[in-house]
Amino acid sequence: MKYKAKILIVEDQYIEANNLEVLLRRAGYRVCSIARSVAEAVEIIKKELPDLVLIDIQLKGRQTGIDLGGLLSRKNIAFIYLSGNSKQQILDAAKTTRPYGFLAKPYREKDILIMLEVALYAHSENQSLNRPQSSAVDQKATDYLISDVIGQSSSMVELHKNIMRVAHSNVSVLICGESGTGKELIARNIHLLSPRCKNPMISVNCAALPASLIEAELFGYEKGAFTNALDKRAGRFEQADGGTIFLDEIGELPLEMQSKFLRVLQEKEIEVIGGTTKKVDVRVVAATNRNLQEEMVAGRFRADLYYRLNVFPLNSPPLRERKDDLPLLVNHFITKLSRIENSKVAGVSEQAMQEIMNYDWPGNVRELENLIHRHILLSGESMIRSFGNLTAQPAKPGSGTDYMRTIEEVEREHILAVLMKCNWKVYGPGGAAEILGIKVPTLNSRLKKLNIEKTGLKKNSRPYKS
Repeated sequence: MKYKAKILIVEDQYIEANNLEVLLRRAGYRVCSIARSVAEAVEIIKKELPDLVLIDIQLKGRQTGIDLGGLLSRKNIAFIYLSGNSKQQILDAAKTTRPYGFLAKPYREKDILIMLEVALYAHSENQSLNRPQSSAVDQKATDYLISDVIGQSSSMVELHKNIMRVAHSNVSVLICGESGTGKELIARNIHLLSPRCKNPMISVNCAALPASLIEAELFGYEKGAFTNALDKRAGRFEQADGGTIFLDEIGELPLEMQSKFLRVLQEKEIEVIGGTTKKVDVRVVAATNRNLQEEMVAGRFRADLYYRLNVFPLNSPPLRERKDDLPLLVNHFITKLSRIENSKVAGVSEQAMQEIMNYDWPGNVRELENLIHRHILLSGESMIRSFGNLTAQPAKPGSGTDYMRTIEEVEREHILAVLMKCNWKVYGPGGAAEILGIKVPTLNSRLKKLNIEKTGLKKNSRPYKS
């Protein structure tokens, strides 16, 4: 038998530790001596140099498994937590040590083996990211990023560095962030700065694809594979061969498709509907505005797929958390959009800038760009003097004091204002979806979630179209 990686088990319960050892040896892994405490684990690590450590969080002695996890993280040794305690406080503390996985007891043998495989793969890919980059690549990245991913705040500087660091690699990237923060733009930067830049980048919005068509859209089909399959069609993965595929809103994929997508990541091949399997060379960049860890706990997202995608996570920060970047963004959009619209608008007044700084931007950078675009089209002057009621803070009913609105309240007010401006037209030229810069299905979803209905309209108002 060809032996796999060497694993250290840190578990103070004899029966559980023994069961784990038997399971691992049967699967072909080498197992170090079993540690019962953090101190014992440290000594074994010095002598036996494991490739990965399985750690129970609750251990004998003063130190916990989380203490050991922090040490392993600093030493760049991969580890997975095993715990019978799934309280949020424990999970949050464990997460700060950057483990490669977390399994709650009781766990299945299959779960352990899948998690090990994914963790070892992710660790090896992360190791490859540590090779130095040339100054030419750094300069190219800096020039490109400054012109497209705008910001000089600490969070954006960190994001720029991480984009440059991961671009040259083939590892999967998961971009997390709210809607409107520029996740697709980040993905495009990664592609354009990579060795794959001369090949296509194919974008797929997983939320916009009907469940019945997702498989055909992603993997393609042969002529006659199903009714109305009149011709052979290449799927998005095949179209992206040699390049990058960007899967936006990956959290919306149905569980059945998650399983098939996992095979693509593992085997580097797709199964064409009505045809055979086909090898593809594709770099995967995915994005989500959902908390995928919560989705995993709820059983709506596969843990093995999450850890395959989350090899190199990137966070796209919301605009309200980097308001220092607002003047830079405003100047960028005014220059860009005035040129496109052949407008004489060259700046904003101090009052208008203050309005922008006081607003919380629930729609993030996309909302800011759309707002400036509208005012450039409406303005006949060289300066935008005001953005209207952006900073309005209504008093809470029945309260004698002002209160800070929630993000959903601000978003609801903004969408309502746009709908009223459009006479409640949702789609088409001049419709709310176009003005807000979002797709019609997304807007309809927000209308439902925010409980925005046509009740309360004037009698002659047209109902919104979906």
